[in-house]
Amino acid sequence: MRKSLLVVPVLLTASLVAACSSTTTSTETSAAASTATTAAASTAASPAESAAATMAAGPECGTTVDEIAAKAKEEGNVNLIALPDTWANYGGILKSFRDTYGLEAPVATPDASSADELTAITTLAGQPDKPDAIDIGPSFVEQAKTDGLITPYETTNWAEIPDNLKDPDGNWIGAYYGIMSIGSNTTLVKNAPQTWADLKKPEYKGQVTLNGDPREAGAAFAAVVAASLANGGSYDDLMPGIQYFADLKKSGNLQVIDVTEAALVSGDVPIALDWSYNFPGILPKLQEAGFDMKTVIPSDGLYGSYYAQSVVSDAVHPCAARLWMEHITGDAGALGYLAGGAIPARYAAMDAAGTITADMKANLPAADLISQITFPTAAQTEAMKAQLTENWGPMVADQ
Repeated sequence: MRKSLLVVPVLLTASLVAACSSTTTSTETSAAASTATTAAASTAASPAESAAATMAAGPECGTTVDEIAAKAKEEGNVNLIALPDTWANYGGILKSFRDTYGLEAPVATPDASSADELTAITTLAGQPDKPDAIDIGPSFVEQAKTDGLITPYETTNWAEIPDNLKDPDGNWIGAYYGIMSIGSNTTLVKNAPQTWADLKKPEYKGQVTLNGDPREAGAAFAAVVAASLANGGSYDDLMPGIQYFADLKKSGNLQVIDVTEAALVSGDVPIALDWSYNFPGILPKLQEAGFDMKTVIPSDGLYGSYYAQSVVSDAVHPCAARLWMEHITGDAGALGYLAGGAIPARYAAMDAAGTITADMKANLPAADLISQITFPTAAQTEAMKAQLTENWGPMVADQ
C-alpha cells in the first residue's frame, strides 16, 4: 500500500503527446539507470507576495543549486520517506543524488502510505530522523498545509514546471506522473489480460491483485476509478467501479495485498493493478526469479495522475530538503523518472531543449493512450472519495 491519492487536472502538452512512443505498452526491456544529475507558510494577500515572503523568511540556503548544495553538505544528510527503489525508478534517482552530493539520504519505511508520511512528521517532531521532504498524494497536501506540516519552496527551475503541476504558493510540486495499468507475470499468466473486462474471466481466479485498500492507497483508488470508467461510470459516479471490484471478489478473482517487490518476485502477484511507471524497475529481478512480465494500459478505462513533493516544516535538514527538490525536478531526477517509465514535470521544456532521447521516450505510455486521458475536478474527486468511504466496506472489504 502506498500514498493515498487525489487527482486534479493535469493538462498534457502537445509536445509531450507527440513525443511519447506510440507503440510501447509493455516492460519487456529492463529500465535504464538514471543519469547523474520558503520556509514558514505565508499569510500574504497574493501568491506573488506569499512566495516573496516565504523565500525571505526561509533558511539561508542560497539561490543557486551550488549554493544550496554547499549548505546541504554542511547539514550532512537529508531524511526521506516512502520511496521504494522500483517506484518510478527512485532507486536510480536516489543513487544519482547520493553520488552527486555525497549525502546518505536514508529512506524510512519505503512502502509507507501518504497517511503514514504525515504521521511520521508529527510523531517524530523534534527527533533527528524526522522526514525532511515527502512524496504524497495531493489529497493529503491540503491536510499537510492545514496542519502546518509543509512549507513553501520554489525550485530554481520553477518557471519550467507547468502551472498544473505545482502549487501557486509553492507548497508542492508534482514532479512525475503516470497511468493506471495492468501488469501480468506472463510465466504464470499465459493469456495476459488486456482490459478491465478481461479481468472478470474465470481463468484469472485468485490472480488479480489490487494494491492495498483504495480508501488509503493511491494506486488502489486509481484502479477503482479506472474500473468505473470502463463500466459505465464517470467522475460523478464511482459506483460502477466499486461494484466491479465487489463482483471480482465474489467470483474469487480478487486479492487485496500490497504489490511489493517481494510479492511480485515470489509469484504471489500474478496480475497487478498499479501505475505504469512501477513495472519497468522490477523486470530485472523478475527475470532473475525466472519470470517475465507484460504491462498493458487498458483502453477501456484510462486514468492517470501525479504525486506531490514538499519540504517539511521545521525540517532537521532544511537546505538538504531543498536540494532534494532541486534534484528530482532537475535534469538528473527527470531523466531518472523517465528511465522508470514516469513522465517528469519538466518534460516539455527538456524535450524542447533536446535533452530527452528517443530511447528515453520509449519507456513512456503510448501517445495515443495519453491523448485520451481526461481528469476529474477536485470536487468530483472528493465526491468519489465519499462514495468509496461509504460503500467499499459493506460492498467489498467486509464481504
